[in-house]
Amino acid sequence: MTISVVVADDQDLVRTGLSMIINSRPDLEVVGEASDGRRAVQLAQRLRPDVCLFDIRMPELDGIEATRLLAGPHVVDPMAVVVITTFDLDDYVHKALKAGARGFLLKDAGPDLLVQAIEAAAAGDALIAPSITVRLLETFSNQFNDSPAVQPVVPLTSREEEVLLTVAAGRTNAEIADELHVSLSTVKTHLASLMNKLGARNRVEIAMWAYETGRANSG
Repeated sequence: MTISVVVADDQDLVRTGLSMIINSRPDLEVVGEASDGRRAVQLAQRLRPDVCLFDIRMPELDGIEATRLLAGPHVVDPMAVVVITTFDLDDYVHKALKAGARGFLLKDAGPDLLVQAIEAAAAGDALIAPSITVRLLETFSNQFNDSPAVQPVVPLTSREEEVLLTVAAGRTNAEIADELHVSLSTVKTHLASLMNKLGARNRVEIAMWAYETGRANSG
């Protein structure tokens, strides 16, 4: 099944590059492109793509506002939006996630992580650039001491504990596989098991649980 994508970026070269990467994958297809936020919202509402890939800084409407209009808390049928930007700023991350984004990537993240983020968003999951994930958790780590984290009914295995720490450290699936000397499919199996045991919806919530339980060192 092909995942349809609308790409919005005010720079023609960047937009073309993103579209080329996406269209090079057999399971992904760009169905619309926009150079400003207002046009992006109109395209998304008309085409109803599986995923919207939006730059943050755009004319007419920025990516944050475009995301809010399509995926915000008051939207009846929210769409999946991945925000991509050159600017590694906490304020952008917070606003994008609050607006309803299912992913946040930097433009230097690389094709593989871009594809992972699109596929995760289409599946109802979320993927945030690993370096941003770690900093985001550290920023809010002081809030994790208010109440004890819920412990899983079925204890984590020793291998799942190892995977948990690598996720909290912001490692990608490929990096986890290399570090633990296992296959990518094995990593995905462990992540699925962790989400099931912890009641987490995505890897960010897995990492948050690691911080809440003191397993990950925020300092």
